[in-house]
Amino acid sequence: AWYVPCLASLETLQELCRKENLTCKSIGITNRSLKSYEVEYLCDYKVEEGKAYYLVKWKGWPESSNTWEPRKHLNCPLLLQNFLRDKNEYLSRVREGKALKVRNHVKALKPAIADYIVKKAKQRIALQRWKEELNRKKNHKAMILVENTVDLEGPPLDFYYINEYKPAPGINVLNGITTGCECADCPAEKCCPKEAGFILAYNKRKKLKIQPGLPIYECNSYCRCGPDCPNRIVQKGTPYSLCIFRTNNGRGWGVKTLQKIKTNSFVMEYVGEVITSEEAERRGQLYDNQGNTYLFDLDYDSDEFTVDAARYGNVSHFVNHSCDPNLQVFNVFIDNLDLRLPRIALFSTRTIKAGEELTFDYQMKGSIDLTSDSAEGLSPSKKRIRTVCKCGAVCCRGYLN
Repeated sequence: AWYVPCLASLETLQELCRKENLTCKSIGITNRSLKSYEVEYLCDYKVEEGKAYYLVKWKGWPESSNTWEPRKHLNCPLLLQNFLRDKNEYLSRVREGKALKVRNHVKALKPAIADYIVKKAKQRIALQRWKEELNRKKNHKAMILVENTVDLEGPPLDFYYINEYKPAPGINVLNGITTGCECADCPAEKCCPKEAGFILAYNKRKKLKIQPGLPIYECNSYCRCGPDCPNRIVQKGTPYSLCIFRTNNGRGWGVKTLQKIKTNSFVMEYVGEVITSEEAERRGQLYDNQGNTYLFDLDYDSDEFTVDAARYGNVSHFVNHSCDPNLQVFNVFIDNLDLRLPRIALFSTRTIKAGEELTFDYQMKGSIDLTSDSAEGLSPSKKRIRTVCKCGAVCCRGYLN
C-alpha cells in the first residue's frame, strides 16, 4: 500500500474533530477531552489593574480560541517555567549573551518576545511528538531522546525512521542463507564465522576483538543457538540510550550517548535505502545542489550498491563526521551472505563518556559519502567541491574530502 503524509497540521485535524463532534485517539481527541480545556502552552503576558494575565493556547483547540486567563486560574507550573525560561532566553540573546536582570514589573511583552515564546513552545511540542514517534518505531530496548537548546529548528520534515535496510525495487537484501550452525554452545569448531573462513569477532565479554577491515559473521535465524548466543550482537540493535541533539557550531543535528560506552562495543547500525551505484551517482548530484547527502558505498567486495539514508534511516542518520572519531565502521553478515550487501555496524574505538557526541570518519575504509544537515561530506572519487570540516579535532584535516 502507498502512504502519503497528511498535509494538515495536528491542530487543524483536532479542530475538525471538535467541529464535527468526532473522536480520534491517535491525535488526542477522546470522549473525555472533546469538550475539555487543557493548557497546551502560554503565548503572552500582560498586567491589567495590578493583576497578571496569560494568553492561553488550549490543547486541541484552534488559536482563535485562545483566551486571557488570570494567573490564579492556571495550574500548570511546568508551562509557566517554560514561559519564563523562553522569555529570558530571548532577552539574553538580544543582549548577545550578557547577564540580564529580569524585571518582574513588566506590564506587557513586546510582540517579538511573544512570537519567540510561541515558536519555542510549538518546537518543544513538535520535538516531543517526534521523540515519541522514534521510540514507537525503534526495535531495540534503549531509549531515543531529542534535544534542541540552540535554535528553533524542529524535526526534519522528510525523514522516516526504519530499523533495517529498505531495498529499492529489484534489489534483494535477503540472499544466501539456507542453514545455520548446529552449535549447542557457540562458538564451536563449526560455528558461522569459521564456516565463512574467519574467526569469531567477539570475545567472552561480547566486545569486538578483530581489526578494522575484517568482516563480522554472526549466527543467523537458521542457527540452533538461542538469543543469548555470544555471537549475536549487531542483530539485537543498539543497547545504549542515545540523544539526537542540535549542535551549536553549525553542524546541524548530532548524536550523543547518555550512557558510558566501553571500548570495542557495538553502538549502532547504519541503515537506509539500498540503491544501485548508478542511482547513487544520480542522487548524489541532486544532493549536492541541496547541500547534503547520506550516501554510504557498500564496497566490501564490489561497488555495486549504496545505502542512501537521506530519507530513510535510524539514529545513525544524524551522526556527524570527525577527523578524530570515536566510532569505527565494520561490515557484518547475518541473514545475508551476499558480499555485495553487508550490513554496516559502528563500534566504539575507545571509552566514550556519557554525554559525549558520537562521530565517525566519513573517509575511513569502507565508509561513506554523506553529510550532516549543514555540511557536505563529499567523496573524492565523485569529484565534488571540497568542503571545510567543522569537527574541531586537533588533528582535523581541514576538509571533509
